[in-house]
Amino acid sequence: MAIATQTQILKVLKAFNPWWVTGAVHPDFTKHYRRFAYYEAMKRLEQRDLRRTVVLTGTRRVGKTTIQYQMIDTLLKRGVPPQRIVFISLDHPMLKLSGLDDILDCYHANVWADKDCYYFFDEVQYASEWDKWMKTIYDLQPSTQMVATGSASPALIKGSTESGAGRWSVIQVPTLSFFEYCALIGVDTPELGPDIRPTAFLKMTQQERTSVMMKLDGIQNHFSRYLQVGGFPELALASNDLMAQQIMREDVVDKVLKRDLPSLYKIRSATELERIFLYLCNVSSEIVSFTAIAKELSGVSRPTVESYINYLESANLIYQSWPVEMGGRKVLKAQPKIYIADAAIRNAVLMDDDVLTNPIELGKMVETAVYKHVAAFYYQQATRVGYYRGGRKNKEIDVVVDYPNIKNILIEVKYREQAPIPDDSAICTLSDEASAAIIVTKRPDDYGTHHAPNGKELIRIPAFAFLYLLGNAERYGYRGKE
Repeated sequence: MAIATQTQILKVLKAFNPWWVTGAVHPDFTKHYRRFAYYEAMKRLEQRDLRRTVVLTGTRRVGKTTIQYQMIDTLLKRGVPPQRIVFISLDHPMLKLSGLDDILDCYHANVWADKDCYYFFDEVQYASEWDKWMKTIYDLQPSTQMVATGSASPALIKGSTESGAGRWSVIQVPTLSFFEYCALIGVDTPELGPDIRPTAFLKMTQQERTSVMMKLDGIQNHFSRYLQVGGFPELALASNDLMAQQIMREDVVDKVLKRDLPSLYKIRSATELERIFLYLCNVSSEIVSFTAIAKELSGVSRPTVESYINYLESANLIYQSWPVEMGGRKVLKAQPKIYIADAAIRNAVLMDDDVLTNPIELGKMVETAVYKHVAAFYYQQATRVGYYRGGRKNKEIDVVVDYPNIKNILIEVKYREQAPIPDDSAICTLSDEASAAIIVTKRPDDYGTHHAPNGKELIRIPAFAFLYLLGNAERYGYRGKE
């Protein structure tokens, strides 16, 4: 039985759905820039011959709700009756007191009687038995379309595999890529075309590479700020970077650590969770041992460390990168590399004003950005992104794109003024087993081929260009030629 009355529920729904009266979404809600995930979500929603519920997942403040408003705006402009579309924020205190059935009954009794409609559920994981309700709606209302958002990926993915198998598609919404950041803040971006991507650099002449780098010259100056605050749309547009970092701590980190995760996973000690996250911020881009973390943080058990790290990953605050087997070398002791999901989160938590002048910290930030971009790019494909560590000298390759039945892509981040690659480095010795081997450098003039002793050509490319070109490839993958 619902605690909230139908009158109270209807009042909240009217506040969230002003287009029932105005016929349009307010421009402040739709923003001017559309993220890649918007195009992917619309593509899934429009695929009528293969009906799917669209589920957008990502950490707080990455723009999931904005994408929903943009989708609603598109539907309205295509002539869908305004009352046929309902946006339901399941994180709202009043709606949390109601059952999903009461909310939907209220909507159909007072606004739109037909079950041929569009449901937009925001932060769906807060609804009791949300996955079973979505399955029921999918099965019993064949004309209804659903789009949901959530900040807890495993809860959503688990629901999709149990109740939603064959019924919905989960779309990851990461923090802004460098390409998206530049477009969002209004940088005069060059037109490169669909074929200009990092791996294409290997097949170009040096003159062709120089031509591309000259086109990218105008975006280089924006890279440092992107590393500091650029991953979140609202913060990227903020005029005060220190205030932006404070908001990041309060709204993204504190709410997730102290409210979202404890309520979702019945965590008894938010303080332990916070200590573990702070530890991970300090070791971002490093291989970690759960046992070592438990010893370092006295009073926290190893099983708790492992569980809490999985919870942090579920909230999209961190990535776990696992070792990849190469050259027939077995992974004997699988330990993850931890990456904070966005360098801006790490900077906000550590409050270190000197990160851009500290070469070690800067290197961690860039490796984090590289991993995030690569993981996001390959998320929709049947690949995994990890790292390699092995051989007699236990040498490492920072990022490995592990294709099934295809040679891997190897990526080594060398973000320093002089970035030599020794002949016996892992990326050189294993390059003949890869479809491409990429060295990510710092200086804008440090690009071109690198010849390994085995005769394989590796490609060197500056970090800002690598990230931007990966975003350019992603843009055409989602949107097609424009």
